[in-house]
Amino acid sequence: MLALRQNIRSNICFRENCGLRTVDFQYVDSPPIEVAEVRFAFFSSQAFQPEFAEPLSNLTVPIGRDAIFRCLVQNLGGYRVGWVKADTKAIQAIHVHVITNNHRVSVSHNGQTIWNLHIKNVQEEDRGQYMCQINTDPMKSQMGYLDVVIPPDFISEETSGDVMVHEGETVRVSCRARGQPEPRVMWRREDGSDIIIRYTNGTKSKVSIYEDAVLTFNKISRSEMGAYLCIASNGIPPSVSKRIVIKVHFHPVIQVPNQLVGAPLGTDVTLECYVESSPKSIVYWVRDSNEMVISSEKYEVLNLMLSPFESRMTLTIRRLEKIDFGGYRCIAKNSLGEVDSNIRLYEIPGRGRMKSLSTEQSKEDYKYSTPLEGPDNQFGSADTSDDEDEKETLTDFVNKMLITDSSGTANKTLQLTRSNAISKLNFPFQCGGLPDIFAHLHYTERSLFRWRCLAPCFVRMYANVPRSLHKQIHNF
Repeated sequence: MLALRQNIRSNICFRENCGLRTVDFQYVDSPPIEVAEVRFAFFSSQAFQPEFAEPLSNLTVPIGRDAIFRCLVQNLGGYRVGWVKADTKAIQAIHVHVITNNHRVSVSHNGQTIWNLHIKNVQEEDRGQYMCQINTDPMKSQMGYLDVVIPPDFISEETSGDVMVHEGETVRVSCRARGQPEPRVMWRREDGSDIIIRYTNGTKSKVSIYEDAVLTFNKISRSEMGAYLCIASNGIPPSVSKRIVIKVHFHPVIQVPNQLVGAPLGTDVTLECYVESSPKSIVYWVRDSNEMVISSEKYEVLNLMLSPFESRMTLTIRRLEKIDFGGYRCIAKNSLGEVDSNIRLYEIPGRGRMKSLSTEQSKEDYKYSTPLEGPDNQFGSADTSDDEDEKETLTDFVNKMLITDSSGTANKTLQLTRSNAISKLNFPFQCGGLPDIFAHLHYTERSLFRWRCLAPCFVRMYANVPRSLHKQIHNF
């Protein structure tokens, strides 16, 4: 008979730890004697004990990126490498086979030394401890931590939108964000101005940056109106920001720098009012007759916004005529109310009264009814020109009014009785930047007024006094 020789090799596993046992079976069929030779080859675990070559590294990966754990093993021999997510005890892979149902998990290896666990498109639920183990007896393992970091994002249901409040109310705006690590939230004003923090004890402070999820305004004022930026960051780019606009509504207010404006015939004059209101007001000018003034060749009506709630409204009247003198009203109206203010435009007889004091100054530089200090556009004004006939009279007047005291200051005390000129000067003058000349008047029991003012003020006053009173003033 022919002899049949067959080799059979099988792997034998015990419990979780599988050592390679090689069993060779040799059959020889040769009658009349049947010989069976069984030979067992056993690899001793003591002689080829596997070891980890280096610790398993911890990983920090932004959400959506890929993570790779690398396990280095020496002397693996016939043992196998497995991967387990330690916190859930879920087996990820054994040797080259993926066990988990997570399609984002895969394994790879390079020979018997390098064993990799791949996690694609990392998600927040992938965060945790991962174990690389060898099925020795007892089992050998090492762990690494996967930290999934998440850039900040606002929690929409806990973040404020634009806010509208009335002046004097208390308002809170919140800006909450999530992320890993926990984001830091800070506030700043879009225009770079300070944030006013009012405390419950009545004190307040100003800061350029305020750190907290909630920004509180106690008794909010119109100056705190505007856009605020809420910025959340946690060191993981990108940081995020949200723009929140706070609107403070209040009744309109009008400020008039000069309620009495004088100008000669034939010149141009500008009347102005400053308006504060929120929401924005409808503004316009009317005459005493309630006739609305609109832009034309005769009139120029402008409204310049100075801030979200401030504006400067001007009315320029060209080539003044007799019919242009009289009262004008600037009016501002919004949903919370209406306000107006009056300006009186009167005629200054003659032209160029100021020229005699400064030959170096051109006629275009003079603005009647304007303070001597501060920019010309601060108050109502009118252009004028020379009138040589007035030079000598004005010079005489100034010389008469001025004396020099011991300090070198030129001033003059002028007393007018109620029975003469003062009763006819019953209107205000701008003097040295003060509201009106009556700030310098002191009434006494003898019905006397002491009128003290520096020389430029007398010049201004003289230019505004009606011609009929010039002689009375010189008589003093």
